[in-house]
Amino acid sequence: MITIKEVARHAGVSMSTVSYVLSGKRTISEETRRRVERSIAALGYHPNAGARALASSRSQVLGLIVPLHTDQNVPVVMQFVSSIVGAARDRDYDVLLLTDEAGPGEAHRVVARSMADAIVVMDVESADPRLAGLRDLDAPVVLLGLPDDHEGLSCVDLDFTAAGRRMAGHLADLGHRSVALIGSPPAVYERGTSYAERLLAGFRAETARRGTSATTHACAPGYDAVSACLDAVLEAGDVTGLVVHNEAVLGPLLLELRRRGLDVPSDLSVIALCPDDVAAALPFPLTSISVPARELGAIAVEMVLARIAGDLPPEVRLLQPRLTDRASTAPPQKP
Repeated sequence: MITIKEVARHAGVSMSTVSYVLSGKRTISEETRRRVERSIAALGYHPNAGARALASSRSQVLGLIVPLHTDQNVPVVMQFVSSIVGAARDRDYDVLLLTDEAGPGEAHRVVARSMADAIVVMDVESADPRLAGLRDLDAPVVLLGLPDDHEGLSCVDLDFTAAGRRMAGHLADLGHRSVALIGSPPAVYERGTSYAERLLAGFRAETARRGTSATTHACAPGYDAVSACLDAVLEAGDVTGLVVHNEAVLGPLLLELRRRGLDVPSDLSVIALCPDDVAAALPFPLTSISVPARELGAIAVEMVLARIAGDLPPEVRLLQPRLTDRASTAPPQKP
């Protein structure tokens, strides 16, 4: 393993000069700094993480709270986790994953032990019980989600309320007057998960504004549950358009529609909120609003690192929904 002594010898400077270049604690001439950086690159030197933390009072680690639930769509969750880890590594940070029931107590523990410089929180609930503890945390916190009471907290998320409005409005613009929302699993609503409640609110507000007949249906994963949910949708009236906010049921839903002899979009238009790669890879690619996991993860890291670097006020960033038409929606056929 290359040592700081070897870097200093290669660059023709003292070990303290190399240390100052790494820590930035003293001004070093541009010529010397570049010579040291060239030697670091040439030798493949990597500073010892423990020594670097002692020198800078930082761990170069972000804590990421990701409570895992059986009703979650794990591949989509992992898109967010992968995005955050990648964005952190691009900024020379590692990520400490806190799962299961990790909440403010766990966040306080890792911050108090200097195991993490800041915390990013996923799976945010509308009335999240972790908020009081997170507000008291002696480290920057960014929520990847938007609770009802976000005063004093920095948050970033897709504007799910606008997404619900946009999808309902898209079907209304095509002439659909009876639509249904196939939503997240019942447990997601029972838990008060923020994104699900906000999309539902947006869908209901827009259908009410447009005078569109609308029903909503929580849908558990699994083919039998999807079939039962579709029974309930079709029994509710002359539905011609579906809004789907449940990535896990999209494949079974399309198969069940085909089994019943229902054509998309001739018999039923379908629009979904899901990652673009999911929408495009289905047997019938779906018109969709993207879940921009990569962008949201990168912004969360950017926001939390900016707060490590300086005392910035809380902010909320909501990304506006982006709709991609893949021809699964069309005007309803006349009777």
